[in-house]
Parts: sequence; C-alpha cells; structure tokens
Amino acid sequence: MEKYEVLGDLEITEARKNLVKKLPEVTLAFWITKIAATTLGETAGDLFAQTLGLGYFLTTIALFLIFVVTLIVQLRSRRYNPFFYWTVILSTSMAGTTMSDFMNRDASAKFLSNGTTSLGWGPQGLGLGYPEGAAILVSVLVAVFIVWKLTGMTFVIRDIVTFRGEALFWSAILVSNTLGTSMGDFLSDSSGLGYAGGAALVTSALLVLVVLMPVSAVPNVLLFWIAFVLTRPLGATAGDFLTKPVAKGGLNLGTAGSSGVLLATLLGLMAYAHIQERKERSAHPDTAAEPDQITQEAG
Repeated sequence: MEKYEVLGDLEITEARKNLVKKLPEVTLAFWITKIAATTLGETAGDLFAQTLGLGYFLTTIALFLIFVVTLIVQLRSRRYNPFFYWTVILSTSMAGTTMSDFMNRDASAKFLSNGTTSLGWGPQGLGLGYPEGAAILVSVLVAVFIVWKLTGMTFVIRDIVTFRGEALFWSAILVSNTLGTSMGDFLSDSSGLGYAGGAALVTSALLVLVVLMPVSAVPNVLLFWIAFVLTRPLGATAGDFLTKPVAKGGLNLGTAGSSGVLLATLLGLMAYAHIQERKERSAHPDTAAEPDQITQEAG
C-alpha cells in the first residue's frame, strides 16, 4: 500500500512541476531567439538613448521601470508563456545596454552618434571605462550566483519552479546582460577587433562550448551560463555592426531600421515558440490540470 502511495506522491509532484513550469526548454530555437532579443536590446537601447537624444540617464530609468513591469507580469504568470518570457529578456537587454553605457561612458563626443552634440537631462555617464565596469559587473554576477548556491536551489532553468528561484534567475539575467554589453563594446571599440572581429571571436568561443557539451567532466549547466553571458556580447557587437557608420566598420543601417527588422524577427520567433508550447500542452493535456484536480486524479 505504501508503495502505491509513494508512486502517487511522485505523480502529483511531477504534475505540479509541469503545471508551474515558468521557463523554456533550451533548444536551438531558444539560442536563436536569445541572440535576436539581445541584438534588438542593443539597437533599441541606442535608439532611445542616442538617436532620440534621451540620454543614458533618463533612458536607463525608463527601461529599468519597463523591466520591472515585464518581470512582474512574468512572475505572476502561472506557467511558461513565450511572449512574457522573451519580453523580459528583451527588457533586460535594453536596460542592460544603457546601464552599461552609463557606467562605462561619459558625455564626450567620442561616445556620441553621428552629429549628436549632447544628450538628454541628467548625468550622461560615470566614465568608468569598459575594464573597470566589467570587473564590477563580474563581481556582482558572482555574488548573485553565490547567494543562489547558498539557497540550495537548482541552476538548471527547466527545473526552476519557485518564485525565489525565478527571482534569482532574473537577477542573474539582468546583470549578465549588462555585463555582456560591456564585453561587446570593449571588443568592438577598444580591443581593435572591430564589430565583425568581436562577433567572430565570441562566435568562436560559443563553438568551443558546443564542442565541450559531450565532455562529462564539464557540467552542462556551467556551459549554459557561460553561453548565456557570451550571447549578449554577440548581440551587442552584431547590433553595433548593423547600426554604426561604415567608416567605423558598421553597415550604417541605423538604429530605427535595424530595431524594426529585429523586432519583427523576434515577434516571429516568439510566435513560433508559442505554437510549439501549445502543441506540447496538447500532447500532454494532464499537465494543464488545476492543482486540486491533479491531487484528486492521483488519489
């Protein structure tokens, strides 16, 4: 009798776990969507801060508030919703872009786009520089992971099913996207590699991670988080390559046009993810049941 009770409890636990799944499966489509979202975050952040002249300070405040709103929607959602999830990823990428710029840059003409002589109200940068800014952000990210580790909760995103676990996840995402912007800007602007060279270097590093995936001595969860951080500088360098002047090694497509194309691409990928999620639910209708109903059926 006890054996059947244990099996019943396991079934309930598994059903509840599927019920509250809030984060996506990590597939090739996941990484393509991540790169599209982070590239759009770079171009859209520059669009608001520089092209529209709002400045790093005001734009950072506005985009951070947008991040908070989208995060609340995601946290309150009862299950994984691709539109909610990727909207938060996009908002962290946009906010991370201007937060990084505010930390690392100043109001000198060196950092302003074509023909811009000044930006919006407020201080326009702390001028820490990319190495110093990246060092601070790495320290903050390590601190987030240490706190996460001390809680004893999993780092595997498909197994994150609690409010606290998801809050830690999004804290790490915001910091990693800000750090990734600093890394991308350093590679593009200060390393001498240029936009294409910086993107090629990050792509090469990501390919190394793919090669390491079958190696049992290297935890896949570690590879995931390294890849998650590295796809942000890839998006940053790709975004700069699309928008910056030809004289600086870019395609000069502009922040507005590039953002429009990337937004359409991202919406298409989000719609695809939504369709796949609905197919998954249709294939496993038992996971869509309410908690009380699950308990009654298992009993």
